[in-house]
Amino acid sequence: MCQVDEEYHDHITRHDAPRASTSCVKCKEACAAVVVRVGDAYCRICFKEFFTHKFRAMLGKTRLVFPGEKVLLAVSGGPSSSSMLALVQEGLSQKAHKKLRFTPGIVYIDEGGAVGLSMEERQKTVTLLQTVFKDTGFPFYIVPLEQVLDLPTSVLVAMPPSHRPSDTYKAAVHHFLQSDSSVCVTSAEQENMASVETSHTLALQRVLSSAQTLTARDELLSTLRQHLLVHKARTEGYSKLMMGDSCTRLAVKLLTSISLGRGAQVAQDTGFSDSRYGDIITVRPMRDYTAKEIAFYNHLFNVSSVATPTLDTKAGDKASIQRLTESFVTKLQVNFPSTVSTIYRSDSETHVVFTRRNRDTPPDQHGDACLLCMCTMDASAGESQTSSVLIWLKVEHRHEHYRTVMRRQDHL
Repeated sequence: MCQVDEEYHDHITRHDAPRASTSCVKCKEACAAVVVRVGDAYCRICFKEFFTHKFRAMLGKTRLVFPGEKVLLAVSGGPSSSSMLALVQEGLSQKAHKKLRFTPGIVYIDEGGAVGLSMEERQKTVTLLQTVFKDTGFPFYIVPLEQVLDLPTSVLVAMPPSHRPSDTYKAAVHHFLQSDSSVCVTSAEQENMASVETSHTLALQRVLSSAQTLTARDELLSTLRQHLLVHKARTEGYSKLMMGDSCTRLAVKLLTSISLGRGAQVAQDTGFSDSRYGDIITVRPMRDYTAKEIAFYNHLFNVSSVATPTLDTKAGDKASIQRLTESFVTKLQVNFPSTVSTIYRSDSETHVVFTRRNRDTPPDQHGDACLLCMCTMDASAGESQTSSVLIWLKVEHRHEHYRTVMRRQDHL
């Protein structure tokens, strides 16, 4: 252990970060404009190619989104979902080298009523987002969160799966290329925000206030939002729901889920695909991007985003488990840039274990599904709990090493 009067004779070495004048690691010619990680410096052109390639490679290798399929993009206005929208828009443009082959739509859930915003403030945010959505040419839907109170009970029932097996992907591509190979974009639609009744807003606030803690309210709001997104995708004929969760956000969500006792559901909450609803498959193509990469991309290529308040806006680090976990991960990421990637890789290992166990378990032994989150209730998590403990040990080891280094620097 470190002692107050302990002397340190060894000097702590520091590695200088690459400067902006460093050459691009890919083209070796242009000056680097972005340093993604230590030693990974890219020029403007190469960084855009790197960023775009990861998005298309993620969709291509999974083969979940078939050509001509209708995909609903859940855009919150934040940096991650805004960059996802920009990547889809660029992939469908005429100048794209390898065009995307699905038919997109946009949905925005207005949560202003849940956080106590006035109708004027909500309408101002909606107007800003409408300007962004209209420029894409995609159909878009502005849905107030109050509509979740009027959802039918069928949204809590898993429908028969509608996705096709991956071995038919090549046949679908061939059929798409033999046809006109054009993406059909219908006329834009939007919900009228003036139709939101005050009684519905008050009822929504009472539902959220019934949760005693900010941690519970945040989880409840996330569940209600997901139900509303799935219902909108069903009613509008979309078979895929594309979320903009980044790697950093999913790392925080992973540790938060473990802390809340959802270790057995981590694979569905943070994995690339989520098939708990059966007919609507949720995909997360932005899960390979850190928040730093997304911020660089939005800044360099003028991707606009709209900041919207949430339940934990201006809340302290200890206000909820979500806030505490986010503070822990982001602060550790500053001094140890591999923190998020370590959690991300552990998440992938947990996903493999969970998928293997489900495959080996007979369908009649999977257990009942939770009425609220639609996940399978598993009281004997077994291997998933072991993997979750290993994740915590890895991150806590880095945190302890960080504290030791800081104490040594104070004595120098």
